[in-house]
Amino acid sequence: MVKYQPVIGLEIHVELNTKSKMFCSCPNDPDERHPNVNICPICLGHPGVLPVINEEAVKKVIKTGLALNCKIPEYSKFDRKNYFYPDLPKGYQISQYDTPLCEDGFLMINGRKIRVKRVHLEEDTGRLIHEKDYSLVDFNRAGIPLMELVTEPDLRSVKEARKFAEEFQLILRYLGVSNADMEKGQLRVEANVSLQATSDKRQVTRELGTKVEIKNLNSFRALVRALNYEIERQEKILKAGKKVIQETRGWNEIRGATLSQREKEEAHDYRYFPEPDLPPLRFTKEEIEKIRAEIPELPQQRRKRLKKEYKLKNLETEFFVQNKDLGEYFEKVVSEFEPGLSHEKLLKLIKLASNYLITDLQGLLKGASVSGEDFLITPENFSEFVILIAEEKISSKIAKITLEGMFKTGADPSHIIEEKELSLMIDEVEIEKIVKEVISKNQKAVLDFKKGKENALQFLIGQVMTATRGRANPKIVSKILHKVLRKL
Repeated sequence: MVKYQPVIGLEIHVELNTKSKMFCSCPNDPDERHPNVNICPICLGHPGVLPVINEEAVKKVIKTGLALNCKIPEYSKFDRKNYFYPDLPKGYQISQYDTPLCEDGFLMINGRKIRVKRVHLEEDTGRLIHEKDYSLVDFNRAGIPLMELVTEPDLRSVKEARKFAEEFQLILRYLGVSNADMEKGQLRVEANVSLQATSDKRQVTRELGTKVEIKNLNSFRALVRALNYEIERQEKILKAGKKVIQETRGWNEIRGATLSQREKEEAHDYRYFPEPDLPPLRFTKEEIEKIRAEIPELPQQRRKRLKKEYKLKNLETEFFVQNKDLGEYFEKVVSEFEPGLSHEKLLKLIKLASNYLITDLQGLLKGASVSGEDFLITPENFSEFVILIAEEKISSKIAKITLEGMFKTGADPSHIIEEKELSLMIDEVEIEKIVKEVISKNQKAVLDFKKGKENALQFLIGQVMTATRGRANPKIVSKILHKVLRKL
């Protein structure tokens, strides 16, 4: 019986965060609300104007290519890609065809090498706004530096395709070349998918199926849904003995389906030729190595280091990798712990710091960043806070109150504990008095405990903790409760 395996390739467009556009000095501000204000004769393609290459954009693309293990040719050039569409003011797009800035790279995804065919640079188009009976065009986005990555058809599952796109987005943010926010259109994904026949023995035929390109994928969720739909659609066609047509299809989020747009264009349809108004680009090895030296620690490198250095679990590691600012803050907190601690004690502090950063602090931040101006807790104070918990000088309930105070005021934890009278109760006589009061008010729980119901003890401990506003040490409370209950 013939089965089918998906063969997927991705084309990912990224708006670079340069100050100006690709070939003119207009501001690179795609979020500008007023239409057609960041425009000039150059980005509108008026007769007689001459474009000038944005050097920063070129460097950002090369940096991205190096992060993806690409080869950087010493020679590159721009080309004219000719087609006519209302959002393309020139009637052509300045892009790259046969000599991209970066080629033959790869990105490791779950242990598999996904080849990157090319990473090239071009200019973005304008934006169309469709009304009921007419369409409007805003050229603010036209001419913004647009980087395009093209993979080889190496992806073999929808899950793998999503993982590649997410990892690439993370790399872009680590490099600082783009915010890569899909909701704002800063990262746009197109997918090419075909089905390859396999046998029951999982032997794959060498012949690739007919490729279909899917556009309008503005989220990772849309990428997953569109690929799943298209794989199922193509499989039904092939099982019916029909042929898949090579075409471009758009993803319709409302219908949850891909819809035919046009037959797929080939390269000759665009009549590429070298851009006559721009000189070719040449790079020395020294220039390339200088850009390589600017590449920071990348996500995959950070994953390995965090696991090795801090003995973090996979979920904790991934949280700090995905949230780069928080990961850096975590490391600053750990660096504040006293040197010379035993390995066991240090790991305990690291675990506590990780837990409180990922859980309690996130609840207070509500999506904000620890690198923002409004975040007041210094790594030194957070480190002190964690040590107080580890040394059982404050209970978990007092820890929550203390952390909230630190978040609101930026004060050190000791000051908040003293000011709010939150210090731990250590007087066992005082605690025993409160224990007896709780027992007298909760006789049913006492009877349940005597019947062997352990939950009753936890209930009584909770009541004592409430009565002491969380100031009593739970271990001491448990010990005293056992002592008093045995005498009853």
